[in-house]
Amino acid sequence: MQTEVFKVQNVKCGGCVKAIENGLNILPEVSEVIVSIDEGQVIIRGEALDRQQLADKLAELGYPEAKAE
Repeated sequence: MQTEVFKVQNVKCGGCVKAIENGLNILPEVSEVIVSIDEGQVIIRGEALDRQQLADKLAELGYPEAKAE
């Protein structure tokens, strides 16, 4: 099992959480999605995850990766 962790922008409510979960769970390699509203963090677990593909999908859903400060 592989894990990728993203800090993302725009996660503000339960609707955001559902949109992220639904958007990522359609990818066959994704087995689990955990979203923390407070931390703006998305944890994705699965097999043979492609970090760039996941980042692109998050951005497409409206939750781009947060810029490093």
